[in-house]
Amino acid sequence: MAIVSKLEAREGIAGKKFVMVVDLARCKNARKCITACQKWHYRPEETEWLTVKLLKDSDKGAPYWFPKQCFHCDNPPCVKVCPVDATFKRNDGLVLIDNERCIGCKFCMAACPYSTRVFNWDEPEVPMDLRDLASNPETNIPARVGTVEKCDFCPDRAREGLLPPCVEACPNGVFYFGDENEDTVTNGEETVGFTQLIKDRAGYRFLEELGTKPRVYYLPPKDRQFPVERGYENLPDNLKDRFRDIMEPGKKKA
Repeated sequence: MAIVSKLEAREGIAGKKFVMVVDLARCKNARKCITACQKWHYRPEETEWLTVKLLKDSDKGAPYWFPKQCFHCDNPPCVKVCPVDATFKRNDGLVLIDNERCIGCKFCMAACPYSTRVFNWDEPEVPMDLRDLASNPETNIPARVGTVEKCDFCPDRAREGLLPPCVEACPNGVFYFGDENEDTVTNGEETVGFTQLIKDRAGYRFLEELGTKPRVYYLPPKDRQFPVERGYENLPDNLKDRFRDIMEPGKKKA
């Protein structure tokens, strides 16, 4: 875990402009990205900074799995409404939260059009050696009760040249992460040109018409590698309930 000063944490990593690409054709709702994120950040099972939704583009369209986390927008509404400068935009493209400044007003949660932020209601469970760790926006470990949290793209790992845990944990290579300035992204197995990938696969940004300029791009679910049912059949009932309206229309939730 890279430890830097608060000034460095607010400025970002020099010369970098981080970006993520999500290949929807590869996602089968394996959910290993979610558990890897929770483990790295010492978050409980019910707290999901990264979620997987089930979307349909039309009534007759086929459903597909849609991972969603903070989009680290270049025009972030959350930053504009924070009254204490707890939420801020870095030079390397990341939007982070200083939980030492956060007062838990939830203005940022209301302003985010993507609903990717969560509120921390409980005392964190972290190892003894981390409980007295000085608060830093790059890690926010240990978490603070009464503050807002979200995906941070794991900048402490980026400083060490490592990928976010969600990228490493995905068995299907769904997530690509990299530096827009270098025009390359990687899923850990395959490194490709960012600009060319977006051009060749018709990449897009979610709800781009809102003008938030997300730094997460999606590749359409064309020529999917897995049937959508693969990500539903083996889920426990409490998770199936999230998707039952689409997968089993007319059947009551458990």
